[in-house]
Amino acid sequence: MTAELVRGQNHPLPQSRLEIRVSAGAPIVACATLSDENGKVQGSQWVAHPGTPTLPGLEVSRQAAADHRLAVDLDAVPEAVHRVSVLLALPTGVGGPVRFGAVAAPFVAVTGLDGSEVASYTITGLDAESAVVALELYRRQGAWKVRAIGQGYAGGLAELLADQNLPEAAVLATGINDAVAQGVARSVQAPLQGDRSRQPAAPAVGPDQGGTAPTSPYATPGGSGAVPPTPATPSYGGQPPQPAPTAGYPSAPADPPATGGINYSHPGRQSTAPPPPAPPAPPARPGQPGQPVAGDATGWSMEERLYNQVWGMFEDLARSTAAYRSAVDFADSRMEKELDQVLSDPRSRIGGQGDAAREAAQAKHAQLVDQARATLDRDLAQLTAESDVVEPALPAAFARWDNPVWHAYRVPMETPMALRLGDLHLPESDPLRIPMLVRLPLERGLWIDSGAPGSLDDAFHDSHDLRRLALDTAVAHAARLLAVYPAGDFTVHVIDPAGSGAQALAPLVQTGVLAAPPAVGAAGVTEVLGKLTQRVDLVQMAVRGGASESLPPGFDTGEQLLIVNDFPHGFDDRAVNQLRYLADEGPSVGVHLMMVADREEASAYGPLLDPLWRSLLRLTPVAEDHLADPWVGHAWTYEPPLVPPGSQVLQQVLTQVAAARRSWNR
Repeated sequence: MTAELVRGQNHPLPQSRLEIRVSAGAPIVACATLSDENGKVQGSQWVAHPGTPTLPGLEVSRQAAADHRLAVDLDAVPEAVHRVSVLLALPTGVGGPVRFGAVAAPFVAVTGLDGSEVASYTITGLDAESAVVALELYRRQGAWKVRAIGQGYAGGLAELLADQNLPEAAVLATGINDAVAQGVARSVQAPLQGDRSRQPAAPAVGPDQGGTAPTSPYATPGGSGAVPPTPATPSYGGQPPQPAPTAGYPSAPADPPATGGINYSHPGRQSTAPPPPAPPAPPARPGQPGQPVAGDATGWSMEERLYNQVWGMFEDLARSTAAYRSAVDFADSRMEKELDQVLSDPRSRIGGQGDAAREAAQAKHAQLVDQARATLDRDLAQLTAESDVVEPALPAAFARWDNPVWHAYRVPMETPMALRLGDLHLPESDPLRIPMLVRLPLERGLWIDSGAPGSLDDAFHDSHDLRRLALDTAVAHAARLLAVYPAGDFTVHVIDPAGSGAQALAPLVQTGVLAAPPAVGAAGVTEVLGKLTQRVDLVQMAVRGGASESLPPGFDTGEQLLIVNDFPHGFDDRAVNQLRYLADEGPSVGVHLMMVADREEASAYGPLLDPLWRSLLRLTPVAEDHLADPWVGHAWTYEPPLVPPGSQVLQQVLTQVAAARRSWNR
């Protein structure tokens, strides 16, 4: 039975391998410290945080998130450790709330590996505090217990760490916040909806319908996988935010039955105990229970249901893979510990006793790994079957360029809720691709990296080929943005100082969808940046003053995109500052930035451009594992949405866009 703790109350822990789950109303940082019997933390090496997420017997999340799962193995912590403290803090320097009083009370639960809650604690009474010691696991007379703490600190993480008697607490806090900022820069933004549960397909749901969030199928079933809903900030020229249902804390699900039909209402997971094993069900016909259905998530429209369903698949795969990796790590550490015990006993080093012990340890290891892989394969089979029916049903904004939906393309009358920027996959599930969907209007600019790729793709060594491919990728993104907005609601500007991108930009130039020919030379750079920064200033003043009708006659109120090729060539200090201004202030008033650049070549400007790179979402023209999910922080391999070789779909789509713009006199 779960013990619901209040501040200061303790409860015994029945097992050594545990999981600590944290849910909050906004992205927070989760850390943990190890201390000795006197409560002293020996140094920064005893602190687990996003920059150093793993310590013996302890692993924390690698980035800020609204939900965390901390893995704890009390048998594996050093003998000198007598206390494990869980710390929560609001990140600084990335936007968002600055005090816990402005967000929902954090909820912390200690669970076993079967998902059953041992103890839970809701941290109430916080106001100006921006960091808090949530709870602690402590050793008493050879047994471990958990105690609810709830001690908050208005001075933030630095004050909290100083209170833990850590030397150079401020330096460590700064390092943690820097690691969080880097994680935010590389993370795929979570959707605004707080409920991504799978419901039986069908009618759109009302605002009172909730659901259960995806959970991990192996080592971590039963926790809330939903990112709590965050208020949507209206942006100038964009559509109003969609209402989203709210989600509560789900009960712990059990594994699905080993036999019988698959329940696709939520792949591989149920919120109630499984029924007794039944004989295998006959194959179901399409539309019957047991078959995956496109659009079986919650939402007000089919588009929103498909969007939520894709994000549900994304989260399912992230958590399933995390559970598999955690199980393999446990199997490795267990075998290593057992082998160390064998080698530490001189009697087992000779004769057949040692060999038998080693074989037994290896057999246990293989059994645990096989069990974890079987569970992962089960989930992958279910997600693959779901992907096979979802992918063909996606609208143009969500679809790949090779999807037949583009052959029936017509310029839309309304802006979609999201856009596909590519595909994501993990090495354990290489054939399965998850669409990378981001909300519209864009909340972050895009950076198409033309620098040398990572180790995943060595096919491109020539810098000229990389730059050409990077600009091709930027053109494909721009074409998709033009295609999904109504005629005249999206305008594209291009800066190409040296004129080196003429060939790659030809589809945009020849079809006539650009607002003006690509700007070249220093004068062209100055003119375009001056117009866009002036536009941002005008709209900001109009919005803040509540006088949007005072904008000049004929003012273009549509979304604006600036493509900058081959940065920093042709840019002086003033132009660089204008770019930073557009990256920071532009998205809120409908001006977006897409840079095609090699960061190494821009290093001559020193740290001046670091905030610019961090504010942009980095995409690559070749497959590379540089993006992180917002739940677990896996390194996902990103694949750009390039047009198939020889296909004319991009030119056909842009031709229709240009014709629609002319008909609307835009």
